[in-house]
Amino acid sequence: GPVLGVYSKVGKDGRVQPTNRKLKKEIIIRHENSLGAQSGEVVLCDILPGKALALPEGRVTQRVGPLDDATSVSLIAIHTHGIPDIFDDAAIEQALAAQPVSLGTRTDLRPLPIIAIDPADARDRDDAVWAAPDDDPANEGGWQVIVAIADVAHYVTHGSPLDQAARDRGNSVYFPDRVVPMLPHELSSDLCSLHENVDRPVMAVKMWFDATGNKLRHQFMRAMIRSLASLSYRQVQDAHDGHPDEKTAPIYEDVIRPLYGAYEALKRQPLDLDLPERWIEFGEDGFIKAVHKRERFAAHMLIEEFMIQANVSAAETLVKRKQPCMFRVHEPPAADKLAGLQETLAEMDIRFAKGQGVTTATFNRILAQAKTEIDKELVSSLILRSQSQAVYSPENLHHFGLHLQNYAHFTSPIRRYADLLVHRSLIATL
Repeated sequence: GPVLGVYSKVGKDGRVQPTNRKLKKEIIIRHENSLGAQSGEVVLCDILPGKALALPEGRVTQRVGPLDDATSVSLIAIHTHGIPDIFDDAAIEQALAAQPVSLGTRTDLRPLPIIAIDPADARDRDDAVWAAPDDDPANEGGWQVIVAIADVAHYVTHGSPLDQAARDRGNSVYFPDRVVPMLPHELSSDLCSLHENVDRPVMAVKMWFDATGNKLRHQFMRAMIRSLASLSYRQVQDAHDGHPDEKTAPIYEDVIRPLYGAYEALKRQPLDLDLPERWIEFGEDGFIKAVHKRERFAAHMLIEEFMIQANVSAAETLVKRKQPCMFRVHEPPAADKLAGLQETLAEMDIRFAKGQGVTTATFNRILAQAKTEIDKELVSSLILRSQSQAVYSPENLHHFGLHLQNYAHFTSPIRRYADLLVHRSLIATL
């Protein structure tokens, strides 16, 4: 395939140093094959057939731009890691041919005031939520919650061109200036997006909790929803804080308030790392203009908690029915990492005994000993570095950081292939 590299002039001809480190040899570019490329430019080139031992010869097919440009940086990353960023015609054709779904045997959830809450700049909305007090007198103070996720498995069928493309990619990949999506936007931004006031097919899970947040039971359904509103986190939080706008005011009492009620009952004790997310703002010229801390509202935590509960429910159902599941697993920290952490923390007068087996509570106690905001952020990042990396596995090795026995990813089948596999397994099982 095409090779990305940095062009430099040598006499009247040029050479390309590939950005992919696996390609050891420079590529010779004759002047007439250079497309007028300048030294220091990032270029795409094709290798011309030639002798195996000599330096290969190539032809420049595209001048990407200067090395330090944001666009070049993203493309270098894409090529270095071999991320497929172009969909073949068959996949695009399948995405364009997709049709809206009729209700058929699906559960009709369209009368429910279900809403989608996303970042203000979201392009695709794959989840919608609803909560209400449980009307069962036997569960006083309890809650019912529905999490509805776009039914991507309806559109992306096993072995089809879209499935092949999604499998090759594995996930969507995010860069500061672009997303390399797992599925073509023709599908993800339209029929698999839970936009307001349109019928959309979903995989939904309804969960019942008691007043103290213990889950009593759950039930999965293939359903149809019609989202009442697409809202941003800030809009929802502002409404909750007493400053609704014209969109949230009429639905605050019946729709938004119960979401917070259910969330209050649910708060668990996961690993409580204080690591502010940062987002990068680019100027017109493609260079970094500023780095901002992303604000975190209770609205974020609420959605996160509901998503985690839905993910747990998916794993529990597949475990109980002894069906294949792609788990999201996170093993406890390795002994050598813990020893290093202990030494560093001792310098800060923070002690912990690692003998009796660590739990998320151990780390939360350490965090509580950090005196200042800066210390807390430092200790958070030290603890984060001591953790194992979370991975996908068909074996259930549990999730240490979330303090959960059964955990899978179910809530983002538009951008994670693992979630699509979990959807298919649930559909086949139920």
